[in-house]
Amino acid sequence: MRAFLDLRQAGHDPQMFMANGVRLPNPEVPVRIATLRAGAEAAGCRFESPRDFGMGPIAAIHSAEYLHFLATIHPRWLRIPGAAAEVIPNIHPDRRAVNYPKSAVGQAGYHQADTACPIAAGTWEAAYWSAQTALAAAEVVAGGASAYALCRPPGHHAFADLAGGFCFLNNSAIAAEWLRARGMRPAVLDVDVHHGNGTQGVFYHRSDVLTVSLHADPDRFYPFFWGAAQERGAGAGLGFNLNLPLARGTEDAAYLAALEVALGRIRAFGADVVVVALGLDAHEHDPFEGLRVTTPGFTRIAAAIAGLGLPLLVVQEGGYMQPALGDNLTAFLRGLA
Repeated sequence: MRAFLDLRQAGHDPQMFMANGVRLPNPEVPVRIATLRAGAEAAGCRFESPRDFGMGPIAAIHSAEYLHFLATIHPRWLRIPGAAAEVIPNIHPDRRAVNYPKSAVGQAGYHQADTACPIAAGTWEAAYWSAQTALAAAEVVAGGASAYALCRPPGHHAFADLAGGFCFLNNSAIAAEWLRARGMRPAVLDVDVHHGNGTQGVFYHRSDVLTVSLHADPDRFYPFFWGAAQERGAGAGLGFNLNLPLARGTEDAAYLAALEVALGRIRAFGADVVVVALGLDAHEHDPFEGLRVTTPGFTRIAAAIAGLGLPLLVVQEGGYMQPALGDNLTAFLRGLA
């Protein structure tokens, strides 16, 4: 399988995030790149560098206002006397239809959903090339083959104008829209342990892209406010979003049963290409401890998805540092074969 990676993604090196009111080391670290790359190469992937598709495909998903914010906020933030080295908001609006402030602090609160998406000097460049990596793999998939995009930072929590959960640009949504614009009918299948709330939000009112997410039940798990089964889309998009929340600790057999429901919906949609938002954090030993999928379970998950018989664009989402991380990617990619 062809695979893509741009090493400028390593320039994003977040130092912290907050959980339960405690300042903790950020788990979305650059070393994930080397571990995931080794896992993909063990499955037979050979990496290529992406070409630059420019801002157009990114701006087809994200607002110009938000993209300007991401590209300029860090140097503006550093002009605040005593500001920290990373952009981390301390105030958020209670609704989006409010004043758009000139203040860097206010704009950070408007465009960053939580404290898990700090912005530093290398963040914008890394996010930009993460998106270009997804687009390069999408170009292969448009030709009828499958491909893997090692995207980091991940993207599925990013809305059109809102970062969150380690995510800035929604790589899976950008790739899906690029494929749709070329006459394809994409479905996004998100198998990350966390609900793909940003991807859902991007396409929630649309019927031309199907969004499906299997994830730990958000009643007691991030992102909390999105991911319930009753969220089915709205307006023209009603019936084109499927959430399959799973009980904490769900193991392989129950996960695979839910996956069959997801695959049935993709078949009913008539998709001719699938963007797999691949989170390896559903693993039993992932630090977030949401689900209990085993390493062999990832092979079975991939084999079931491959059973659709469609070109697959595998976009890396979550999966954090633990001994089995690379092995889990190897298992998944081998399962596709």
